[in-house]
Formats: sequence, C-alpha cells, structure tokens
Amino acid sequence: MNRHQFNTAAVLALAMAAIPVGAATGDRASAAPKTALQLDSGSGAYKTGRYPNMFVERLNKTPAETRQRIEATFRQFFHGDGQEERIYFETGANKDGPLAYVTDWANNDVRSEGMSYGMMIAVQLDKKREFDALWNWSKTYMLTTDPKNPSLGYFAWSMNTDGTPRATGAAPDGEEFYVMALYFAAHRWGNGKGIYNYKTEADSLLRTMRHRPVMSGTTPFRVRAGDPPFVFPGKPWPSPNNRAEAAKAAKEGKKWPPFIPSGVGAPRTVTAGPMVDEEHAMIRFVPETNIPGTDPSYHLPAFYELWARWGPAEERAFWARAAEASRELFHKAAHPVTGLSADRTDFDGKALPSWDGTPGVFAYDSWRTVSNIAFDYSWFAKDTRQPELASRIQNFLHSQGLRTFVDKYTLDGKPQSDRHSVGMLAAAAVGSLAAPRSEVSTAFLEEFWNTPLPVGEQRYFDGMLYLMSMMHLAGDFRVIEPRGPRP
Repeated sequence: MNRHQFNTAAVLALAMAAIPVGAATGDRASAAPKTALQLDSGSGAYKTGRYPNMFVERLNKTPAETRQRIEATFRQFFHGDGQEERIYFETGANKDGPLAYVTDWANNDVRSEGMSYGMMIAVQLDKKREFDALWNWSKTYMLTTDPKNPSLGYFAWSMNTDGTPRATGAAPDGEEFYVMALYFAAHRWGNGKGIYNYKTEADSLLRTMRHRPVMSGTTPFRVRAGDPPFVFPGKPWPSPNNRAEAAKAAKEGKKWPPFIPSGVGAPRTVTAGPMVDEEHAMIRFVPETNIPGTDPSYHLPAFYELWARWGPAEERAFWARAAEASRELFHKAAHPVTGLSADRTDFDGKALPSWDGTPGVFAYDSWRTVSNIAFDYSWFAKDTRQPELASRIQNFLHSQGLRTFVDKYTLDGKPQSDRHSVGMLAAAAVGSLAAPRSEVSTAFLEEFWNTPLPVGEQRYFDGMLYLMSMMHLAGDFRVIEPRGPRP
C-alpha cells in the first residue's frame, strides 16, 4: 500500500474486495521442501564483517562526522520539537512498561510499517527504551486478538494515535521488519520476559506469517475482542495530506476522492490466510486471499538469509528459497531501460493495475526497492546482476535531475507527479552500496549528504527513509549476530 500518502482509493478498494469461493488454504504451507538449501555466506559484509562507510570512502567525511549526523538525526526524529520535527511520541505506560508510537504526521495515523521501522532504528542504534516502548504499543493496540477477525495474529496496518483502528487488516512489510528487529534485539540485549522475550516473539510471528490458517468472517471486525466494531467511514480521514489533495482536486475541477466503491460499510465476507505464497516462495501484497500478487518493495532477501539461519528450524529452508525468489523478482519487475518497478506486481514481476484500473506505476512503496536490492548486495553479494540494476535506476533518476526527479513515474519514465521527495532521494542513494563507482553513484551520495533533514508535515516517510539510508551508507545498519558460532 502507498504509505507516503493515504491512498483513499486503495484502502476503500481493499475494504470492498469480493472474496472468491475456493481460495487456497493455509494447508499449502505444510508442503515446504524438507531439505534445506545450501547456505553459503556470499562475499558481502555478512562474510567479511566489513560494512563500508560510503561517506568516508567517497566524500572524504570522517567516521566522527557520520556518527554525529546519525545521532543528530535520531534525536530530531525521536526527541525533537513535537510540532515540526518529531515522529516518536511516548504515551504513558502500562504493566509492561513505557508506551510509544511513531506517527505519520501528514496522514495523522500510526502504521505497522513506521512502528517496525522505528524498532529497527532503535535496535541498530542501541536505544532499548525506545525499542521496548514501540513494541509495547504495537502489542497493546495493533495486534489483532479478536478471534472473529480474519487477520487474527497480525498487526493492523493503520491506527489512530489513541489506539483505535483505522484498518483491521495487515500489510506484511510491517511484520517483516518486526521479525527482523526482534531477532536483532535478542542478540544485542538478550531475551527478557513476556513480550520482551524477543526471540520467542520473533519465532512466533515468523511462523504465523507462513502458517496462519485461512479464516473467513463478516464485517464489521474488531482488532481486540471487546472493542467497538470498526466500520470504515467511506470518506477520507481528516489529515493534512487529504486536505491538500482535496484542495488540489477542487482547483483542478476534479472529483475528490477520485474512487469510492459502492456499498461502503455494508457487511461483506473477508478471507485471509498466510502472508506468503508457498508455491512462489514470496511475500504477498496482503494476506487477503482474493487480492493477488506481491509488492517488490516488500522483498527483503537480506532478511530472509538471516531467517534461514536463525528462524525456527522447520522454517529455514523456505526462507532460503524466498531469498533467491526475491532476487529474481527484482530483475523480472524492473523496466529494461529505467529499472523502475511497480508498487504491485504478480509473482512473475508483471505490473498489476492500480485500484482505479489504470496501469501500475512506480510510486511511494516503490522508492524502497532499490534500497532493498543494494543492501542485500552489500550484506551478501550473491547476485552479480544487482550492481547493474542499481546503476540503471540511479542513471535514470540522475537523467531527470538529482534535485528535480519526481516521486511517481510510469515504468518507462513518464513523470506522474510534480513533487521531489527527500525519502526517495535517500532510498535511491542507498543504491550506491551496489552500483559501481561512478560520477552518478557518487553524485547521489553527495546530494543526499547535503540534503537537510525533512521537517513539517511530510517528515514521517521521508524521515524514516532518510535515517535508515544514512545508517546504511555510513555502515551502521548491520547484521546483529547471536553470540557463539554461526549455524
């Protein structure tokens, strides 16, 4: 789902999608190969222990400068001015300790994506209080525990900041980052009790993602049993983004919102199952069985390599297979000239239509794909085609102007927006971890280093990508390994 802007059309279409009879069941998950794939360490940082600091190597910055930049960025986004800078907010405590959320300021909500990103940043930077507070809020408010909700066991992807729902379904990119952050936390800090037994929580969620039985139910649903039922309002939520979009549509004489399915709010049947497609060994776009395909930006082969080593023994062969499948998808989904891929594709990489029926495009989710490609290459370097693909994407964007490329394109490179995004620049700069050294790849590093931290309404997605990209490129986004010999 598009995270940078609250895509009303997409959410409403998801809400109203009809469920076909005879959808696949979770029993397919038991058909996983019994023989694990051979796991080699590749030739990247996982094997060598060397995480390059691109700012030092290419821009002649010092390690002290990059550490200072990262710490200052963390302070601003997590503890800066509440109106213009911060996206992390503490909200008191419960029996498990402090509670905190990361908010998408422009959309006025809390997302599983942002919560799990915040946890990943916290564990990488050794910020245990912030990590635990975000995990506590996630478990307290976002985890679906109502047994009548077909998303049982998953995290609701969008919530109000008071802990009430804006959605009752899940988006797998949140679960993926939760799992990885929890394993890293277990290795950095050791396991605690209850919800802070990080490895137990990671193992449980990883199993759920693959083996959650198919369930059906009729709306309205609850996230937690005993809560009021959630009824989607059928109109955009109040937020800075939606007010801006409505004003723009009025100025242009266009309808707002552009697409509302009929029958919003009427009872409907929803069926959901695993977050993975067992046959293709790929993460699904959503666990709802009637919504096809995947999202290339959800694919995190570097994480899957680690789950194939650290996850429950019976899950490891699947995730080793998934790492290879994701690497193949990156190439299949990429346009041969621009390298761009769509927000949503089928399992063969073909772009799927947008929710209004128009051709699929490179948009807000897609910004992340080049970063996923590049840090997989940096960590494992198992796919020798990845440097060319990262370079292809950077070369196209560079041709559009480093300070003027827009945040949305057709796959063949036609602009679909007039906004230049700091978050997209940041993610594209991570491509320099894989792209061969060149004037273009160095120019991305220099432009990113010289770009101020995002503030104001759009600081959430831009800011999360800014900080994680800075960490990647400074060599401070690392595999946090368990103590003892490697498996």
